[in-house]
Amino acid sequence: MALRLYDTRTRAVRDFEPVTPGIVTLYVCGPTVQSAPHIGHVRSAVAFDVVRRWLQASGHDVHHLRNVTDIDDKILVNADAKGTPWWALATAVTREFHAAYDALNCLPPTGEPRATGHIPEMVALIQRLIEAGHAYPSGGDVYFDVRSHPAYGELSGQQPDAMQSGDDGTAAKRSPLDFALWKAAKPGEPFWDTPWGPGRPGWHIECSAMATKYLGPTFDIHGGGLDLVFPHHENELAQSAAAGDGFARFWLHHGLLNTSGTKMSKSLGNSLFVADLLAAARPQALRYYLVSPHYRSESEWSDAGLAEADAAYTRIENFLSRAAERYPDVSGTSGLPEEFVAAMDDDIAVPAALGVLHDTVRRGNSALADGDAAAARSAYAEVAAMADVLGLAPNEFAGSGESAQGQVLDAVMPALLASRQAARERKDFAESDRIRDALAAAGVVVEDTADGPRWRIG
Repeated sequence: MALRLYDTRTRAVRDFEPVTPGIVTLYVCGPTVQSAPHIGHVRSAVAFDVVRRWLQASGHDVHHLRNVTDIDDKILVNADAKGTPWWALATAVTREFHAAYDALNCLPPTGEPRATGHIPEMVALIQRLIEAGHAYPSGGDVYFDVRSHPAYGELSGQQPDAMQSGDDGTAAKRSPLDFALWKAAKPGEPFWDTPWGPGRPGWHIECSAMATKYLGPTFDIHGGGLDLVFPHHENELAQSAAAGDGFARFWLHHGLLNTSGTKMSKSLGNSLFVADLLAAARPQALRYYLVSPHYRSESEWSDAGLAEADAAYTRIENFLSRAAERYPDVSGTSGLPEEFVAAMDDDIAVPAALGVLHDTVRRGNSALADGDAAAARSAYAEVAAMADVLGLAPNEFAGSGESAQGQVLDAVMPALLASRQAARERKDFAESDRIRDALAAAGVVVEDTADGPRWRIG
């Protein structure tokens, strides 16, 4: 079965073949770095990290770009409120996003272009649109003429005649539906000089210019959230197609993460910030929570759901640890189960893939209980390979034993567990419980198993 992906533009699941055999070009809309990342932002990062990992596991070299919008109205407003330069705020917030991506084990993109680093490319694209009759300057602004492009609306399914513009209806525009490619500078704002006067780019032109600069006029996949289909991606497609570029062959959009049935957003004040969540939960559990729904599904945040994700991840983690302890020669090198491959090739159906993974964990636990070394080793190899594809491999997370704190724990825990076991053997249960409770207060969980005591963080 070949990889099939749902394409928003054609509204169908289609066979995926890259433009260049063996190479996949993937552009994902990244953050506008106005303030700290919330959990909705990293759902996007995790969703497309899984897409990328599966493409790589399928033998492709993936050229993955994720942009940073580092100039925007909200960045200017927030920087002014903090009394800091706009560029300093954008840089600091970009670092916060990187920390969130790293904590959740997202592979770094192949490239991460910034909007402010690509003004010449944007100006050149705007000039092409003006020369082709699809854009016009007006009072220092430049607008895309929506009526000049008959295919406008093909991505979102909306028709211009039925649309209501969310713009300000300025008299400088020929039609209220026209959107800004370039904005004339206002007093005190940062600006770049252009043939139309000083100003800064509109939001939509950024991605068209950066995607085609690095991935070419036609590339394989453009990704983002469902909230970007209109107007952002619709406008990207229109301006790029009007300029003569093939642009993205597949459009992938992930579902949104809601709180109490409402889309999570900073403007609504219902954001759950990643730093706060990671202070209360393991990154492994948070990633599992974000991975487990189908990427196109909407999902609802809940603390109970996060606890269930932690429990499910712990079952994977514990099996891998127990198998490696029982059979130190186990290897993560293995082919993936056919059912797992079929699920991932079916539009990245992670829920079904996780079902295969947990079935294999149960089979592996049974093999450990029965002393079936061959079956346990086989299950270990398959579970490790599947976890790696989903970005859930325990040893890939920061602090999984490689940090200084992890090294201290690895050195100290055997002695503590031996002391506790000695207390149990002499029936000094008060001392045994004291050691266990002290470890629990420090965030270390001790579990007594048939193979002896085991410990984990959280």
